[in-house]
Amino acid sequence: MSGNITLFYGAVINPQALTSYDVLPRCLLAVGNTGNIDWMVEDVAPHDLQQVLAQHGCSDEYLVELKDGEFLLPGFVDTHTHAPQVPNIGTGQQYELLDWLANVTFPTEAKFQDVDFAKRMYKRVVRTFIDAGTTTCCYYATLHLEASKVLADTVHEYGQRGFIGKCNMNHDSPSYYIEPSVSASISATQSLITYIRSLSRASSPHAALGTPQPLVQPILTPRFAISCTAPLLSSLGELAAGDPELLIQTHISENPSEVEYTNKLFPEAGSYAGVYDQFGLLRRGTILAHAVHLTPPEIDLIKAKEVGISHCPTSNFNLRSGIAPVGKFLDKGVRVGLGTDVSGGFGTSIMGEVRNASIASKVLQFTKAAEASSPPDPEKFENRQLPIPTLLYLATLGGASLCRLESHIGSFAPGKSFDALLISPAGKQIGMWGSGESLHSASEESAQALLAKKELEEWLERFLFVGDDRNIDRVYVQGREGLE
Repeated sequence: MSGNITLFYGAVINPQALTSYDVLPRCLLAVGNTGNIDWMVEDVAPHDLQQVLAQHGCSDEYLVELKDGEFLLPGFVDTHTHAPQVPNIGTGQQYELLDWLANVTFPTEAKFQDVDFAKRMYKRVVRTFIDAGTTTCCYYATLHLEASKVLADTVHEYGQRGFIGKCNMNHDSPSYYIEPSVSASISATQSLITYIRSLSRASSPHAALGTPQPLVQPILTPRFAISCTAPLLSSLGELAAGDPELLIQTHISENPSEVEYTNKLFPEAGSYAGVYDQFGLLRRGTILAHAVHLTPPEIDLIKAKEVGISHCPTSNFNLRSGIAPVGKFLDKGVRVGLGTDVSGGFGTSIMGEVRNASIASKVLQFTKAAEASSPPDPEKFENRQLPIPTLLYLATLGGASLCRLESHIGSFAPGKSFDALLISPAGKQIGMWGSGESLHSASEESAQALLAKKELEEWLERFLFVGDDRNIDRVYVQGREGLE
């Protein structure tokens, strides 16, 4: 963007809560040269535009007027994915989790010991996620320090907002892909944290809360309990205790065989969640992926510790892991976001997770209805279809809250970073959307205003369920367009 203020005028979808989002057909939004939103006016009639601009000391020199059918949407937040698994995406469909890791995933990840290979692959990987509308991504790298630095460099170069974690794994991994000792694992992890924090680009110091947020940040990444010995988990807990700003990501209760084996390895913990808790790894800023088979006490523990859950429905279906009871989590007040979990999941777009999260909730609704003596409580989420506002929230603000960034990204408000997608039907005609024809008509001005909101809601739903990256015309992170 230019050194001047950039103005956007047109349709905006703005998530607010699990059950609501603002529909703003005539919004005027100003992005300053810091990349933060300076101000916004939610409804400006065309004949009032010049007057409102003048009131804010602006002209239309840097005005971007959205076309009919276009709208701004906060960028997607992917709270769980594996960057080095993109090369084997779409393979290994016959396996469940543990066999899939052994036969497909670990052999691929081991190749990233070759730094040149990592450089070639990660450029494609990061570009693919950005093109899919992911402005913030929580990446698992491999256990290799140098390749993990390459991933951080690539995310930094492209200007994406990202959390990069080197996997910690010194147990129950193949001989060709395992860390030699606890000390080696911790030393490499500390080196990566230091390296990432030396990268320069950050959001503006005038951001919400007054604290600049680096675009690329480290995240502590014990792969999962099975891959870590107790001494390694203990050392990671000590590292986390000494660095309260550090986020943590790992897996939990994805597959019944995994849960059973974990409980056998750590019988004193009492549960899978108890393993992480006893080593000090459950806290605000911990992201647990999957959570398909949690027990009620584990859910209560996760809530008490303010831990977030990354819902990965595509992967959960694909590896036959099960369906996470997301509605139950939401009713309990647990933070939830969405994750693509490549390559257990076979797509890089959060839109795919929106669709499969919707399907998963519908499956739970009709299967539980057959067992229940009464219909689900309409005031709760459990065993009910997740509505559009909830799905949108999980893809944006929900994910931001897992990353402790809900005051910075996930919605549009003065002081927040302008991480946004400009959605356009022009790239691909979807039914009547983008055809130039409206399915509705109205003559009265008041009716036209209502109609504009109705059509904008329909555009959003159609984009989420039948759109793809060809409908994402522009991607912005911290006000920066293109991310080239």
